[in-house]
Amino acid sequence: MAAVDPPNPPSTDTPSGGGRSKDEVALELMKFIATTTGYGRAQSGAGFSGKPATRTSEEHADALIELFERCRKVVGQ
Repeated sequence: MAAVDPPNPPSTDTPSGGGRSKDEVALELMKFIATTTGYGRAQSGAGFSGKPATRTSEEHADALIELFERCRKVVGQ
């Protein structure tokens, strides 16, 4: 009888992140911060907040763009 080699297991190597651009990493960081902290969203609900609860969608978008720029600076360092 001939010896049979065991099948090769599937590769479990994960990409090291070297193939991702800095902008992609900054975008992922921005999304993480924005979703976990509610960054740029208006405070809605009861509470003691010094800021008014009304915020336009344009202001929200500006806040997210500002956060993305800050993330790009951090990733670029």
